[in-house]
Amino acid sequence: MTVKEIFDTMDYGPAPESDTEAQTWLDRHGRSFGHFINGEMTAANNSFASRNPATGAELAQLSQASAADVTAAVAAARAAQPKWEALGGPGRARVLYALARLLQKHARLFAVLETLDNGKPIRESRDIDIPLAQRHFYYHAGMAQLMETELPGAQALGVCGQIIPWNFPLLMLAWKIAPALAMGNTVVLKPAEYTSLTALLFAEICTEAGVPTGVVNIVTGDGAVGELIVDSEVDKIAFTGSTAVGRKIRQATAGSGKSLTLELGGKSPYIVFDDADLDSAVEGLVDAIWFNQGQVCCAGSRLLVQESISDAFHRKLKARMDRLRIGNPLDKCVDVGAVVDPVQLNTIQSLVAANTAGQLYQPQIEMPDTGCFFPPTLIEDLHPADTLMQEEIFGPVLVSTTFRTPAEAVQLANNTRYGLAATVWSENVNLALDVAPKLAAGVVWINGTNLFDAAAGFGGVRESGFGREGGWEGLQSYCKRSAATKPLTPAVAFTGNGAPASGLDRTAKMYIGGKQTRPDSGYSQAVYGPKGDLLGHVGQGSRKDVRNAVEAAAGAAGWAKTTGHMRAQILYYIAENLSTRAAEFTSRIDSMTGAASGAAEVEAAIQRLFTAAAWADKYDGQVHGVPIRGVALAMKEPVGVIGALCPDEAPLLGLVSLMAPAIAMGNRMVLAASSVFPLAATDFYQVLETSDVPAGVVNIVTGAHRDLAGPLASHMAVDALWSQSSSPVSQEIETLAAGNLKRSWVNNGQGLDWMQDHSKAILQEATEVKNIWVPYGE
Repeated sequence: MTVKEIFDTMDYGPAPESDTEAQTWLDRHGRSFGHFINGEMTAANNSFASRNPATGAELAQLSQASAADVTAAVAAARAAQPKWEALGGPGRARVLYALARLLQKHARLFAVLETLDNGKPIRESRDIDIPLAQRHFYYHAGMAQLMETELPGAQALGVCGQIIPWNFPLLMLAWKIAPALAMGNTVVLKPAEYTSLTALLFAEICTEAGVPTGVVNIVTGDGAVGELIVDSEVDKIAFTGSTAVGRKIRQATAGSGKSLTLELGGKSPYIVFDDADLDSAVEGLVDAIWFNQGQVCCAGSRLLVQESISDAFHRKLKARMDRLRIGNPLDKCVDVGAVVDPVQLNTIQSLVAANTAGQLYQPQIEMPDTGCFFPPTLIEDLHPADTLMQEEIFGPVLVSTTFRTPAEAVQLANNTRYGLAATVWSENVNLALDVAPKLAAGVVWINGTNLFDAAAGFGGVRESGFGREGGWEGLQSYCKRSAATKPLTPAVAFTGNGAPASGLDRTAKMYIGGKQTRPDSGYSQAVYGPKGDLLGHVGQGSRKDVRNAVEAAAGAAGWAKTTGHMRAQILYYIAENLSTRAAEFTSRIDSMTGAASGAAEVEAAIQRLFTAAAWADKYDGQVHGVPIRGVALAMKEPVGVIGALCPDEAPLLGLVSLMAPAIAMGNRMVLAASSVFPLAATDFYQVLETSDVPAGVVNIVTGAHRDLAGPLASHMAVDALWSQSSSPVSQEIETLAAGNLKRSWVNNGQGLDWMQDHSKAILQEATEVKNIWVPYGE
């Protein structure tokens, strides 16, 4: 084109990025790679091809790791971990700083190699992925420096197995490796089969940065290698990928004691209100769904636009789609690059072809003749239940529907099994900040989208997984509490015969929805003291009792909307009423257990209630400083409905220790009383009845924990399940919890000392962190 033609049309000309340095690096390695284990590259074997998705050209041959390779990598990491942790936070910080600086020094090489391997536009690799990877290493170098003063008593988990996806190969590596190393862990990481090259380049700079041998190990291959890592002798699994695979990992690690974080799929809503800046919202939507070809777990793939502006917004959106440029990802003027692999391209094509609802729009733009390309696509007027409104497509496909009121927008947004991210566009800050907390999502962006920073944790709820990556909250997944535990043996109830000593037969009921209720099973069990004296009877809980208790808890959702001050007043009231009956509870505990520890247990329970009341309005979130003209508000929200199997060894104190922090944060509880010493719990509901606790906030069922664990773990309306039971139910709970990927906290047969205060740790289990990104200024 002539200069005059360029100015007349204002068309973009080609601006190709040279790939010479990246090709030279591949040639230097003979375009053949083994694994990085114990500080050295192994010889290549059992190779498969890594290809450029934009052209189909082979880039290199990679190695499929064997069981022996994974075992060697884990052994190297295990051997290196004690010395790495003993190096101390400041020592680890120096290494992490070195990694960050080397990522900067080799930034363009990483960017070009990422684009060749993944197919994303070079401007995204260059301006987003690589700088964010650098940022994570710098940020976590600072975390390592501060660990010993700001996280006293925190300890490394040990060896972390990490499995990352193909959509952000280097960035996901940084999200996983940086915090793990900062906290003193060592890692065995498996990059995605399609996109391993930048991970192998990173392995090379680990040597330059002085990372001790064995601290970072990288093995390549397909999903079978991931399975080997999950089954290996590691202490933690961190996985980013599909919900289906995440569910299998939850089941595979059940009962193993391995720590687990899952960052899974999403079907994120993009909500546009009628007062939004429509041009800005359209441009944001381009970034929300066509960034990285829509291959983003938090992509704003569900457009919800207010009905009054729907026509105007869709008209502007289609005009913008008509101007998108698709083609060679190394061209700096390209908006949409290549889908990662023919397999993924076929998945996108099949989902779109199978859809018969709505109106499909694809712009008439020039498409490349070869490579894995799919045009930007819009499908309007879908019903909320339509397949493409519910299923993650993971491609450049946007689906849309309309709403009339803010309440309807929230309802539509939450009409999904996922809960990763959401976007809200409105010039009314009151409206935006009213809607944001109501959205079931781990991250909410206001008047922006796909904003990320190492200081602000990222992660989801529901079937989008659990755990956070980044920020202070992300560090919880890479260190453990220093509280001592002791092995538990299943508690055995005392036996006996005869009439009650008091001459009165007493049958304690369950406490569901604020009422005393008989067991649905119609069965009761006797409770005997250590001398064989009959103390009373309790109901044998069943699946229907659990169902009724969960329904009652779900119906008390308004508890989460009350103020921390109000919840504190009720907790203080519970403590006062328990205190007035301290002698009665002391006698009850002593008569059940045969010990003389009742008085101390009651006093400790009263103190736990006061402590929870104190925290109710003080367990605050944070304001993260993020690189926008604005802030990210890290809000600590209640998990929802929590089931808990209470400790047998501390029948009153254990129940109160679990209940009090949870309801202080706005959760509702279904408590399974101690299986062998349940009468303290059934006495306690009399205290609840006189303490202004709203119906359904606390529900108490009795019976064998082995009978109650399954129904609680498999119930889709239970958001989290805790087990501090002496019964061996941890594996069953974690296996069944995979159904809706609810959070679980189980003891794996190790008991806590309940005379110690674990309130702070329980508060963490009782809350989710939602980061709301709020820009300000004109």
